[in-house]
Amino acid sequence: MTINEVIERLKKGNANFVADKLDGKLQDSSRRDSLVGGQAPYAIVLSCADSRVVPELAFDTGLGELFVVRVAGNIANSSSIASIEYAVAHCGTQVIVVLGHQSCGAVNAALAGGDNGYNLNHLVSHITPAISACGAGADVADVIRKNAELNAEELKNRSSIIKKAVDGGTVKIVPAYYNLDSGKVDFL
Repeated sequence: MTINEVIERLKKGNANFVADKLDGKLQDSSRRDSLVGGQAPYAIVLSCADSRVVPELAFDTGLGELFVVRVAGNIANSSSIASIEYAVAHCGTQVIVVLGHQSCGAVNAALAGGDNGYNLNHLVSHITPAISACGAGADVADVIRKNAELNAEELKNRSSIIKKAVDGGTVKIVPAYYNLDSGKVDFL
């Protein structure tokens, strides 16, 4: 598939999910057997770890179609970037979706501030640039969208592997927003 065909496949899969018409293909023992020798996912999704956001379902995909990296706040940190670099460099994956979502707890924690302990403070510090970019009193949904956009940029800025692929036209990074209430993914 071309990059545009991959994005259209993701949009079609999401439309199936929103309409409660999942096709359920590529989820059986024969598919598992076909993947033992390797993988070639057509898209990478950097998603929040939130249990309400399941990219494989939201895009109506089967085994081996998505390379999903999940971390609270869908942040581009060293570990998530390294995982994505692997899929770009070794799996030939062409599209990276940075998927923020409605009512993100990590973004709400960043907005609330305060001391959440060392690890959570470190995680939410990655969201601070989105808060700053949106300005004081910004709507949480706007911060979530901006966070997805900024983390999409971070993937390119912090990885020579990803930057080379994007600049060479073999990979496209797309920020997106998942609506919990409808299941619809808005590509930003």
